[in-house]
Amino acid sequence: MRLNQNTLLLGKKVVLVPYTSEHVPRYHEWMKSEELQRLTASEPLTLEQEYAMQRSWREDADKGHRFLQEATFMLCNQREEAPAPLFCQTQRQGWFSGSEKWLAQSGTSEESCMAGDVNLFLTDLGDPSLGEIEVMIAEPSCRGQGLGTEAVLMMMLYGVTRLGLTKFEAKIGQGNEPSIRMFRKLHFEQVAVSSVFQEVTLRLMMSELERQWLLEQTSHVQEKPYRDGASEPC
Repeated sequence: MRLNQNTLLLGKKVVLVPYTSEHVPRYHEWMKSEELQRLTASEPLTLEQEYAMQRSWREDADKGHRFLQEATFMLCNQREEAPAPLFCQTQRQGWFSGSEKWLAQSGTSEESCMAGDVNLFLTDLGDPSLGEIEVMIAEPSCRGQGLGTEAVLMMMLYGVTRLGLTKFEAKIGQGNEPSIRMFRKLHFEQVAVSSVFQEVTLRLMMSELERQWLLEQTSHVQEKPYRDGASEPC
């Protein structure tokens, strides 16, 4: 997770923050869900294993050699009309100077605002311009509200402007129709189907026209420095 460990992305509906130890208990509760295990092709882990995995995302250069580089963000919902604990507001007067940390409304934490996560993997040694993107809206009450769409757009913006990516892929389970529809609305096209893994691969080539479209869709997004309250100053 070295790519984005000090980066916060602020959108209209969501705030993307780096995956820290503060988020692990909530994430662990999510991944007890058999539905999420099926949709993400994940095996259940103990809480101790989840903490170890989080440390590896922050500290390891290659996370077990599967990924060359990886950017992982927790997706926090900032809908102003929604109450805690699942949702909370962004208090813009609450930024720290220098290294800034997004603050939830009084009495809540980032953990209580978590709605899911979004990841960007750079996996192809021969093609550093290709990024594999995935998103999970884990809180059922947060689905169908456009949070995943904005999170993917924000992650694509990060990939294009910060990492120089020109192609994106998404590998999605064949039964996950809502996710497939979402990526197609974002101009991804199906390029492969795997009967073995029961997944489809969708791809978006970032032509100049697509790049301009992405920049227009994300013109409101702000990038800010982030410091985990438990970590050393940047």
